[in-house]
Amino acid sequence: MGPPMSELSVVSRTKILKKHEFSVDMTCEGCSNAVSRVLNKLGGVEFDIDLPNKKVCINSEHSVDILLETLEKTGKAVSYLGPK
Repeated sequence: MGPPMSELSVVSRTKILKKHEFSVDMTCEGCSNAVSRVLNKLGGVEFDIDLPNKKVCINSEHSVDILLETLEKTGKAVSYLGPK
């Protein structure tokens, strides 16, 4: 048996999720459902949708470009607001 795993080795295996905020032109629940659908299909994301303020906050290991590309699949106007 090898030595016990140190906390450092456990932390190094945990993926660091970066937080990003996007503006998405959502007007109804159908719009927010479309956003949920494309993000769930992408995987590797945790997200909160703020429909009244038309914002989506995403915790992800993916690049901003991948997230933008994914959100644009909804057909809605999307812009990156910056890190959260």
